[in-house]
Amino acid sequence: MDQHPTTPGRGLTRPPHLRPGDHVAVIATSGPIDPRRLDAGTALLRSWGLRVTVAPHVLDTHPVLGHLAGTDADRAADLRDAWLDPTVDAVVCARGGYGVHRMVDLVDWDALRAVPPKVLIGFSDVTSLHEAFAQRLGLATLYGPMTATAGFVEDGPSAEHLRRTLFEPAATTVLTSADATALVPGRARGITAGGCTHVLAAERGTPTARPSYEGCLLVLEDVNEHPYRLDRVLTQLLRSGAFDGVTGIALGSWEGCGPLDRVRDVMLDRLGPLGIPVVWELGFGHCPSPLTVPLGVPALLDADAGTLTLDLPALAGRAGAPQPAQ
Repeated sequence: MDQHPTTPGRGLTRPPHLRPGDHVAVIATSGPIDPRRLDAGTALLRSWGLRVTVAPHVLDTHPVLGHLAGTDADRAADLRDAWLDPTVDAVVCARGGYGVHRMVDLVDWDALRAVPPKVLIGFSDVTSLHEAFAQRLGLATLYGPMTATAGFVEDGPSAEHLRRTLFEPAATTVLTSADATALVPGRARGITAGGCTHVLAAERGTPTARPSYEGCLLVLEDVNEHPYRLDRVLTQLLRSGAFDGVTGIALGSWEGCGPLDRVRDVMLDRLGPLGIPVVWELGFGHCPSPLTVPLGVPALLDADAGTLTLDLPALAGRAGAPQPAQ
């Protein structure tokens, strides 16, 4: 398998930013889609001046397993076809849930690698896809809101931050929130990586799992996981060596994970001994008005200031070829 490991000081290839008139494809990689939210989300994308195509199987439901949006093969085919379409500039996932693990190995990664890079957007279960794009394509991606979710169609600040990241990425290089504080003080540099914590744990031992996140600034968040489950997930990541060489950690939302003081205690107990800076509640993930977080970009984490500052905009300019993040 041709992989593109992230190394200290070097980011992944950044796809070009979007402009009005660009073409966006919406795909369903995980759970079933609400047609009304899909309509509202695509209308919002069109209001930004984008052309929008909904993939053929987005509104499918698996014939037996109702928690999946169509069959694994059809979901993989929609991703492949959207990525290979030379008119498509960005691919947006409609929602999360569960399902990427089942279809990611059905994707023709050699074919995807052969075309110019474009933007991938999604979060939650899409974490597995972000990891695959980083490892198999060497491509930076966006951990951000998805088209057919309430957080996109009903949360103006979240949608606006995504819009600015897509069209004006130089304006969104500093990520912070009103609640961001230092869990462990300090400053660190690295390449952004990560996503939904329990999905990252489920990645361990799979073909797209990195040996470790050495040289990375990890961004971690989760939803509906009790503190003891978060303890178990973090312990698995620690024991597997995933955190070996991590330079810093930015924690996002823990919506539905129980009392936040207990979650905070778990994070400090499991992550504090790493001896690296850790920021608490940077404002991304399963929370109101989540930020869009670029993955695969060099950045500075300042735990004392509660900021994650990108060394480069999330997306590259349009004048020439996509630029590696050096």
